[in-house]
Formats: sequence, C-alpha cells, structure tokens
Amino acid sequence: MAEKRDYYEVLGVPKTATDAEIKKAFRVLAKKYHPDMHPGDKECEEKFKEAQEAYAVLSDADKRRQYDQFGHAAFDGGAGGAGGFDFSGMDMGDIFGDIFGDFFGGGSRRSANNGPMKGANIRLSIRISFEEAVFGCEKELEFNYKEECATCHGTGAKPGTSPETCTKCGGKGKVVYSQQSLFGMVQNVQTCPECNGTGKVVKEKCASCRGTGYITKKVRKKVEIPAGIDNGQCVRVRDYGEPGTNGGPRGDLLVEVIVSSNPAFQRQDMNIYSNVSISFAIAALGGDIRIKTVDGDIISSVAPGTQTGTRIRLKGKGVPSLRNKAVRGDHYVTLIVQTPTGLSKDAKEALRQFDALTGDSLNKENGATAPKAKNEKKKGFMGKLKESLDDL
Repeated sequence: MAEKRDYYEVLGVPKTATDAEIKKAFRVLAKKYHPDMHPGDKECEEKFKEAQEAYAVLSDADKRRQYDQFGHAAFDGGAGGAGGFDFSGMDMGDIFGDIFGDFFGGGSRRSANNGPMKGANIRLSIRISFEEAVFGCEKELEFNYKEECATCHGTGAKPGTSPETCTKCGGKGKVVYSQQSLFGMVQNVQTCPECNGTGKVVKEKCASCRGTGYITKKVRKKVEIPAGIDNGQCVRVRDYGEPGTNGGPRGDLLVEVIVSSNPAFQRQDMNIYSNVSISFAIAALGGDIRIKTVDGDIISSVAPGTQTGTRIRLKGKGVPSLRNKAVRGDHYVTLIVQTPTGLSKDAKEALRQFDALTGDSLNKENGATAPKAKNEKKKGFMGKLKESLDDL
C-alpha cells in the first residue's frame, strides 16, 4: 500500500497555515477534482478523497494537534491513546454548498445562524414628469408598514407568556441533515423550519398580531426626489422596510422613479436635446428665434446663411448633477429650416426673382446649364450670319 502523503503537502499549505488558508486551499482542490466534474476519472476521485481526508483533519483543532504530534499514526491506532478517526462524519456542508453553488450557478446561501438579521427591503415605484426629474420634487407615498405590536411589544407571545426555545433546533436556529454520498455521510446545515432561524417559537400567540409581533397599517411618507434623477433610478428611504429578526435593523424602502417622456425634449445623461424649426428667410438673412428650454423660453440669434441641421449649444441649460445640483449639463438645439408652402402668385414671382439674382437655379440642373429643347433646330451658317446682321 502506498504511503500517505503529508496532509499539509496535499493541500499545498505550510504547517503555519491559518484555518482560513486551509479552507481556501481545500475549496480549490475540491472544485478541481470533484468526481461530479470528472465522471469515471479514478485519478481525480482519488485526489479528491485525499484532499477531503486532509481537510477533515487540519480543519479540526484537536485532530490537527494530534496530527502535528503523531502524524498519520494518530488516526490508525499507531500512537498511544490517539485511536482511529472516522472521516465520514465530518460536517462539510459549508464547503460543498459553496462548491456546488459555483458549479451550478446556485445563488447565495442564507446564513445558518440565529443572530440579528436586517429586514428585507420594500420596493415601490412612482411616476414623475420630465421637469420634476430635472429640478427635483417632493412626493407623498402611501404603503403598508409593519409597526411593532403594542400588546406584545414585538414578541408575538400572549401577554404574560414568552417565546420558548425551539425544540427542533435547540435554540440554534439551524438544523443538520445527514446525506449519504460516495464518500460517506455528508452533513448539511439549514435554517430551522420550525422557528425560521430565530431559535424561538411562540406557543400562545398574541391575539392582536396573531403571533407575528407586528401590526400592518397604511402610512403616508413624503419622499424627496433629488434633482437630476433619471428613469429607473431609486431613492432609498432608510428604515422603512420590513422589520429585522432577532433584534436586527429594519430594511429600507426603495422608490423606483419612472420619468414620463416629454415631446419637446430628449435626455442623454446630463444633456438635453431638442429641435427648433426656423423660416427660410431667417436661415438666409439671420435673425432672432425663440427656443423652449426647461428653464423657460429664451431668445437666441441665428447667423445669416444657417443650414438645416446646424446645432446650437446652450451651456448650463441641461440636467443638474445628482451629486451637485449647481453643476448642470448643456442643452443642444438642432435647427431645421422649413421649406415654405402655399405660396401666393406674388410670393412665387418674388422667389423667382430672388433665385435669378442668386444663381438662377431654376434654369439649371445640378449646377449645369439646362439642355436645349428637343424642338430647337441647330442653326446653320446662314442662320448665324442673319443673327449677326440683325444685331448691327
């Protein structure tokens, strides 16, 4: 039979390793060699067993002390008074829970203790206008709030009685389940189903709260919505969530903000974007135009010869920063030149005269002289001579 390797060597840690370092080293090896990840691989199975055995000893203070003194003989009867050691009884639920959670995408595991725990958060949503999101506002919300029962003062027990220690878990708030595996019995630790991890059970329940310790009532709460908040962001109102357990703090109220769209404005981070239509005359000659902003209408000058698609920047007219409402983004305005429609006869004539003075585009195609009409005959030598004589 092959000689067993040193347990410290198996885990790859020094003899001075801390409990945390030993646990971390075993987790790495267990994830690497676990049989479920290598079906039918005998070598990986043996390495996993070897690592499991090493961890079972070095993770236990008494057994580690015996191993440091007697070596492997401490567990095979070779050392006086040491006796044997059954590895199948080790509680590795914590280790394997972490490993299998990593393997199969398992979520976080609930802490298996009955210490103080913070209550769950409550989520609500509220709709506000575009302008309210920019400048901030105050909204009043109505929601269910669990208040400590005045009769039992939160114990859930009938006046004159007290909660009793849970007999299923012995007041620990957790129970241990043993499960047969390929390598013996594995123990898993879970929250006690009788007391829900509190370690206490109520035999005679309070009539006012029916043993819950809390009375649910409707409350109104004013919530400050900060300037610059964006769609989908949340406002946290501390200590307005579910009650904690075993003396733990309350959870929080999370208010999700839904911002209504505005037909005049679009938002991107701290900047605002909008379009403004201008007449052909203002685009050509320049002039003042009225622009709508979240701060109200302003007058802005347009330079002569402005083309459609030109963008104007209104500095500091955008959305305030959530961290500092004195700092604001910008407002970008895209100018759209409107083509006149429904022109009168005089207006059309005036536009033709304007065109004749500015390049005669009506008589050109793509900047080139218009082609001759199909019925126009090519003049011969005598025709050109006649035109010359007529000009004299």
